[in-house]
Amino acid sequence: MSIRLLHFADLHVGMENYGKLDPQTGTSSRIRDFLDRLDEVVAYALSHEADLVIFAGDAFKTRDPDPTQQREFARRIKTLADKIPMFMLVGNHDIPGMAARATSIDIFRALEVPNIIIGKGISSQVVETRRGPVFLGWVPFPVRNRLISQEEHKGASVEELDRAVESLITSELQELAKQAAERDMPRVLVGHFSVGGATFGSERSVMLGRDLVVPKSALADPAWDYVALGHIHKHQNLANGTQPKPPIVYSGSLERIDFGEEREDKGFCWIDLKRGETEWKFVQVQARPFRTVRVDVREADDPTAAVIAEIQQRQLDGAIVRLQICLGEAQEAALRLREIETALSQVASSATISKEVEREARIANLGPTPEALSPLQWTEHYFVSKNKSPERTKLLIQKAAELFNGE
Repeated sequence: MSIRLLHFADLHVGMENYGKLDPQTGTSSRIRDFLDRLDEVVAYALSHEADLVIFAGDAFKTRDPDPTQQREFARRIKTLADKIPMFMLVGNHDIPGMAARATSIDIFRALEVPNIIIGKGISSQVVETRRGPVFLGWVPFPVRNRLISQEEHKGASVEELDRAVESLITSELQELAKQAAERDMPRVLVGHFSVGGATFGSERSVMLGRDLVVPKSALADPAWDYVALGHIHKHQNLANGTQPKPPIVYSGSLERIDFGEEREDKGFCWIDLKRGETEWKFVQVQARPFRTVRVDVREADDPTAAVIAEIQQRQLDGAIVRLQICLGEAQEAALRLREIETALSQVASSATISKEVEREARIANLGPTPEALSPLQWTEHYFVSKNKSPERTKLLIQKAAELFNGE
């Protein structure tokens, strides 16, 4: 009989990009988006009778989350833990700046909330579920100065420290795999770090702390039946179906952070865990859509009408929209931004508008033929062709003249 496991990661409650203030709750509409995604996870786990839920790190955007955000997160986690054992790993966004301070999820351990295990340090444990035991090993986000002795590596370069930490993590992973191999039960490894060969996403834009890359070979041990990863926002399986290696899976983030994730599906993983015969699938959630709309109206008689017509043709309901308008210089004054903003507000959750104006080249009488142009005239021609303003062109020409004259 297989054990039903749900794996998710990188929730990042507190991201407010492209949000609006909700007057009823006093919080950003984007915070509601992230909590709604967690609601989907909770509903799926309960309705499908999950035996174990694994959260692979990064509960909040910051190390010191707002109390309201903590309350809303805790409510949902408690709903899960009331029915299902839950493991929560510490990610880089959960770690405080000082080692003595608590992580953003330590409160569950301090209050000894039943059915919740917090993975703060490298360790392992057998977790009893309704369909049998699971051996769980875990490695939280590696923090250099907490893993290696300052005295031992005094004077070492950053590269040398990286190699030392990588060697330590690899050794710890080998020890966990050794422990797993001794257990006659399904075995899962949970980690929050970057793995060599993974495709990175927008997590780079919100990174807290210096990153460390763990070699994939350190995870590809047949002692494991499934490797549940967090930290990278793009969902991917690094094992690529190879055997006898286990699936090495980033579940990805639950909600889009920016337009770098516009085309990425968001969700979590559902696993039928069985020793040597594990199967899994990706379950997509209803993440807020991001849409880039680029409109070229240079040939339009009425640029405003052309832009609005394009907006009405697109599927933008509830989306966060980035509108890019390409128009001619003579059309700029005729563009009625207020009407465009109104049209967007009727369909989009949030929208930004940018204009790309094609400036008409204003080239002075630089000579009858190209051969007659001086180096300074060619320089002026270049800056004008690049749509530099007359003031900027004049300044650049002055600087160029100084260079040509050896000043």
